[in-house]
Amino acid sequence: MTEALALRMRPKTIDQVIGQTHLVGEGKIIRRMVEAGRLSSMILYGPPGIGKTSIASAIAGTTDYAFRIFNATTDSKKRLQEIAEEAKFSGGLVLLLDEIHRLDKTKQDFLLPLLEQGTITMIGATTENPFFSVTPAIRSRVQIFELEPLSIDQIKEALQEALTDKDRGYQEAVTIDEDALDFIATSTNGDLRSAYNSLDLAVLSTKEEDGKIHITKDIMENSLQRSYIAMDKDGDGHYDVLSALQKSIRGSDVNASLHYAARLIEAGDLNSLARRLLVIAYEDIGLANPDAQVHTLTAIETAKQLGFPEARIPIANIVIDLALSPKSNSAYMAMNQALNDLKSSGHLAIPRHLRDGHYKGSQELGNAQGYRYPHDYPEKWVKQDYLPEKLRGVDYFKPNNTGKYERALALNKERIEDLSKK
Repeated sequence: MTEALALRMRPKTIDQVIGQTHLVGEGKIIRRMVEAGRLSSMILYGPPGIGKTSIASAIAGTTDYAFRIFNATTDSKKRLQEIAEEAKFSGGLVLLLDEIHRLDKTKQDFLLPLLEQGTITMIGATTENPFFSVTPAIRSRVQIFELEPLSIDQIKEALQEALTDKDRGYQEAVTIDEDALDFIATSTNGDLRSAYNSLDLAVLSTKEEDGKIHITKDIMENSLQRSYIAMDKDGDGHYDVLSALQKSIRGSDVNASLHYAARLIEAGDLNSLARRLLVIAYEDIGLANPDAQVHTLTAIETAKQLGFPEARIPIANIVIDLALSPKSNSAYMAMNQALNDLKSSGHLAIPRHLRDGHYKGSQELGNAQGYRYPHDYPEKWVKQDYLPEKLRGVDYFKPNNTGKYERALALNKERIEDLSKK
C-alpha cells in the first residue's frame, strides 16, 4: 500500500472514531445529529491530530454525503465555488474547512449564504479557540465543539487496530513490543496522526523476518530519533520526574528544573508537563509573583500550538521564570486550612445579613437585613461580621514577605485588622 497509514485508518463511520466520546459516544450530540439525519454546520477545535478530520470523514461516511476538504489558507475561492456547484446537485455535501480561522473576507462572504441555505454542511477545523479567532458572522451560524486530547490508552488502541485491521491497516504480519507501543503513545503527545506516521515509518523501514515484521523499542527510538524515558508498569518513574521537577522549581534550582523538564520533553509528554507547571505557578509561586501565573498559561498555550520540537522554547522560558521567581505558598495553605475547617465543622449557617435578598419572601425571613455596603464608607470598609459565628476569629491567610505584591496584600490586611479593632 502506498497510501499513508493515517489516511487508510481515517474512520468511515462514527463507530470508528477514536476518543471524543463526549461528542460521538452513545447519546451524545454529534452522534444524535447523525442518527437523526439532521446535520448542522459546526466548528471543531483542539490540538493537531486528535480527530477533527476524522469526525468530518465519519459524518460523511455514516450519512453517505459527499465529503470534500477545503483549506482556508491554500485553496482559492474558485475551488470553493466548484464545491458549492457540486453541493447543489449532490443532495448533500459535508465540507471540512481546515484552518477556518484564516478564512478571508471574500471567501466568508461567499460561504455565509451557503451555510444559511443548508447547501453545504460545513465542519470547520482549527487549532485555535474559535471564540477569539473566528469572525462572529461565521460563529453565529454554527455549533462550536471542543475536542479533547487523546489519552495514551486511546492512542495504543488505535495503533493496535492498525496492526489487526487487514483492510485499513497492514496486510502483512506486523507485531510490536509493548514498550515500543508505549513509546509511540507517549512520544506523540496525544497526536494520533503523528502516532500513525511514526508506526508507518518504523514498519516501512524494517526488514521482514520469518514472514513478519517485528517492531522493537530500539527500532522506534531510531525511527523517531528520540530516546525512551523508561517508566515502570504503574508509571512511578513518570510521576517521579514530575515530582522532581516541582521540588526543583520550589527549591529555586534552575539547573535541576531544566534537567527534569528536558526529560519530560524528551518523552514527548507535553500535557503532563503543562499541567504540573500550572500547579507550580499557583501552589509554589503564588502571591509572591502573580504575573508568573499569566506567563505560565501563555507559555503553555504557545507550546501546545507549536508542538514539539519548537514547544521546548516557551517551556524553557517559563521553567527558568518559575525556578528563579520569589516563592509563596500562603494562598495554598490558607485554602487547605479553610477546607479542613469545613470538614470538621460542616456547612455552618451563613449570617442572615449576607444572604440573598432578591427573591420573593426573603425579606420576611430576615435575609439581607442590616447589611452595610462597604462602598458607602470613606475607607471602602465597614465593620461587620462575615464568617459563620463558629468560625469568627480564624485567620487563614498568613502572608509571606517574598514579593512586592504579597507584601502589599499584607499591609492592606494589617490596615483592615487595625480598623476592625477601633
